[in-house]
Amino acid sequence: MGIVGALGFIVAGFPRLRVVITILGAGLGGLTLARILHRHGIAADLYEAEASPNARPQGGMLDLHEASGQAALQAAGLFNGFQRIILAGGDATRVLDKHGYVWVDEPGRGHRPEVDRGALRELLLSSVPAERIHWGARALTVRPQPAGGYDVTFTDGRRITTDVLIGADGAWSRVRPLVSAVAPIYAGLSFVEMRIRNAATHHPALAEVVGRGLMFALSDGKGFIAHREPGDVLCVYAALPTGADWAKAVSRETLLAHFADWDPTLLSLIADAESGLVVRPIHALPVGHRWSPRAGITLLGDAAHLMSPFAGEGANLAMLDGAELAQALITHGSDIDAALRAYEEPMFARGAKAAAASAKGLAMCFNADAPRDLAAFFQSHLNEPVELT
Repeated sequence: MGIVGALGFIVAGFPRLRVVITILGAGLGGLTLARILHRHGIAADLYEAEASPNARPQGGMLDLHEASGQAALQAAGLFNGFQRIILAGGDATRVLDKHGYVWVDEPGRGHRPEVDRGALRELLLSSVPAERIHWGARALTVRPQPAGGYDVTFTDGRRITTDVLIGADGAWSRVRPLVSAVAPIYAGLSFVEMRIRNAATHHPALAEVVGRGLMFALSDGKGFIAHREPGDVLCVYAALPTGADWAKAVSRETLLAHFADWDPTLLSLIADAESGLVVRPIHALPVGHRWSPRAGITLLGDAAHLMSPFAGEGANLAMLDGAELAQALITHGSDIDAALRAYEEPMFARGAKAAAASAKGLAMCFNADAPRDLAAFFQSHLNEPVELT
């Protein structure tokens, strides 16, 4: 039974868990899990490496899908709050080439509403008791105990023991090595993130080229991906196939040189950027990553199925993972291992499907013939919700 169908099924009356549940990572997936458990009277503690909720910017916009991210928010009782923070028109899509020629200009249909990642995280944070979230808790070691359970030590000297350990701690998870020897692999592509503020008033040509939502400008196996953020801000990613060490030498000048023969307006996305350059190398776990069941421990989100962002599924899957894991724990009561098995098998299947779509989407965007394939894909889905599958 999926999380949508289970909304009326998870009710008070199931056996209350009498175990200690620890979630490493207070991202969207870990918070969704903790929120739903709390809503059903089950305590879980989150340990987050960041020093505070505002320690760093949380990134750009997310499009939340009906069957995953939105369904998880329904299960968490937060859907009305989510609707209040949607960016109107943010699901519009434009596809251009290096010359500025427009291949696709779609206004959006509301199927996949856009929301600021920081605002969404704040919505989830505010729904979990503050005393259950432990900040500045960067895991140093995670070890199984001989009699069962797990021991976690943190860089600040704290140490905890727990019966159930859930790794929601992202790409470089400290929990993953206990269940899998697989590590993320560099995908051969890096993003350079920049921001342009007061776009409509001070940079109207850039505001127009990006549009109200998401813009791709692709050619020669590289390109720009940009989107509108609340407050008249443009978030811009220059995407380049590079070596893993390229980030050490990146500058505005070297970045402009990579796009020297592109349309001047597109070059202004780099030249007019007001923020510093943030390099984000893209990594992924192998498609179909999975592990054998192990007592009292599991993973969710990027810790379980890290993929490139070209299927738009990362945050959506993390939230759905959190909701489905909560459902399994509530349903199976004290039989923790049965709950983890019930959660993991469908999670492996949907993670593999999304990871395959993500790899396909990356290839679609960054080939010598771009943006032809991506434009054809969007044009073939003009009257239905779009996923890069």
